[in-house]
Amino acid sequence: MKEQQLLKVLGNKDVLALALGAMIGWGWVVTAGLWITEAGSMGAILAFLIGGLLVIFVGLTYAELAAALPLTGGELFYSYAAMGRTASFITTWAVVLGYVSVVAFEAVALPTVFEYLVPNYSMGYLYTIAGWDVNITWVAVGVIGSILIAWINYRGIQLSSIIMSILTLIIIISGVLLVTGSSIAGNMENMKPFFEKGTAGIMIVLIMTPFMFVGFNVIPQAAEEINLPRKRIGQLLIFSVILAITWYVSIIIGVSRVLTPSEISNSNLVTADAMAKAFGGSQMMGNVLVLGGIGGILSSWIGFYIGGSRAIYALAKAGMLPKSLGELHPKYKTPHKAILLIAVLTTVAPFFGRPALVWLVDAGGFALIVAWLMVALSFVILRKKRPDMKRPYLVRGGSAVGWIAVFMSFGIGLLYMPGMPSALIWPYEWIIIIVWVLIGLILYKVSMSKYGPDKSEEHMNKEIKRILEED
Repeated sequence: MKEQQLLKVLGNKDVLALALGAMIGWGWVVTAGLWITEAGSMGAILAFLIGGLLVIFVGLTYAELAAALPLTGGELFYSYAAMGRTASFITTWAVVLGYVSVVAFEAVALPTVFEYLVPNYSMGYLYTIAGWDVNITWVAVGVIGSILIAWINYRGIQLSSIIMSILTLIIIISGVLLVTGSSIAGNMENMKPFFEKGTAGIMIVLIMTPFMFVGFNVIPQAAEEINLPRKRIGQLLIFSVILAITWYVSIIIGVSRVLTPSEISNSNLVTADAMAKAFGGSQMMGNVLVLGGIGGILSSWIGFYIGGSRAIYALAKAGMLPKSLGELHPKYKTPHKAILLIAVLTTVAPFFGRPALVWLVDAGGFALIVAWLMVALSFVILRKKRPDMKRPYLVRGGSAVGWIAVFMSFGIGLLYMPGMPSALIWPYEWIIIIVWVLIGLILYKVSMSKYGPDKSEEHMNKEIKRILEED
């Protein structure tokens, strides 16, 4: 019986919409004010430029590896080819936490945006978490949205890619309107103070940037569903990163030019309020931006379901997670059980209320930095270990680019550690990390005992050999 395969249907615009829609998502709507408040307008821009530089270097390592080894699960195979089975699990499990945290983030972000469109809709007090009242209608919006997005992903990559393209266009239109309006109605005086809290402020924003840029590495996860020349995969990956950097810097400039620091501090949704003020106090224009924000929530949500479910699928196929998670739906050709697992893990997020937004950003960001560090190391090792491997997208600068990505990833990773101004919050954020590590360790040990290390490595070696022998 022939093994089931994922559908190879994604073209240029699908891949770009997938990566860009995942990257720019909703964070720019809900946390732009926090960036400016913590670091000042120019401090926030500087933090995103530094974070963006890291992502460009990491992105270059991804681009070369994704074009050379276009296999579902991406990081699983790069790190395995370079460092072996255990390293490949650590890398991919970190990626899954990053993706799952984004999916959970969107489940909390959706009811948050409804507070702008439908004021005072949140009612039916349940309990209080970290000083924030959790209401039943607020939770219901997040849960319903989570179920809907899980269903879209369950139904297949073609439906998901069509919706992603439409949503990404909506996001871009709303963002362009904000930047255009602020350039006319805003002024440089509103951008003062340019820096807030000095270096500490920049670091606080800097540790948020990995979470905001994550999305480009959804491309490698869906590599076997992309119907393009291998070199184009690398090109689109880097192009999507450059577009995202430009986007975030433009949004910071747009908001800070229109709103004063006090208006930013008093606003629940600064980008929407900035849009309204830029167009003469038009509430309708504020709502237009919120619709773009909802588009961002949904596009990011879909994108990371694709990335997360494919990473879990690849781990299961390699025998590192329960084998049932590596099954494809007979009709839709989606890793449906992996999708359902993510749905179960993330649909509970709204029950933790709005404070969970920051916890998820920081914990997910740290996990992604770990994964990026491992991919950069894999890039360096494979340049030396497999110099003759066909590389359709060959990065100029060779190992130097990889080492820069390694050191930058390690340096930013240190900012999450205890004692730093931007350290992960105890207990909430560290509990997320610790619980995830324990779950991974248990599943890995159980799966390995059933499947066996030899069969796992045989599977991965076979997949790598297959792809390297293709024309």
